[in-house]
Amino acid sequence: MRAVDTNVLVGLVTRDDPRQVAAAEAFVARGAWVSHLVLAEAMWVLDAVYELGPVEVAKAAEMLLNHKDLTLQDADAVASALASFRKKRSLSFSDCLVLAIARKAGHLPLGTFDRELSKLDGAQRL
Repeated sequence: MRAVDTNVLVGLVTRDDPRQVAAAEAFVARGAWVSHLVLAEAMWVLDAVYELGPVEVAKAAEMLLNHKDLTLQDADAVASALASFRKKRSLSFSDCLVLAIARKAGHLPLGTFDRELSKLDGAQRL
């Protein structure tokens, strides 16, 4: 299966360049894989560059998770991260994804210096 880079996901979500949107849609139409890293980067770009709030970032993550042509790496962990992110909007999507991946792999607690992340089940503030 083919894979996509961060800018392809961002283009699919923001739709701000018609030529790039068309190229991205054509590329993923045969199916494309999205790594955790690419997904985390895309969510960061939507937050930091496009200044989308937590509600919009969550909607974007959900759209990508449910996209008919995309296969997200470990979609169960992504769905778990999305649920945590929606409950605790003071966290980044990436923080929630890191914890969800650690939980699925059975590597808890997740040590962190982040006060907000440490409030989630499975994380431990150091």
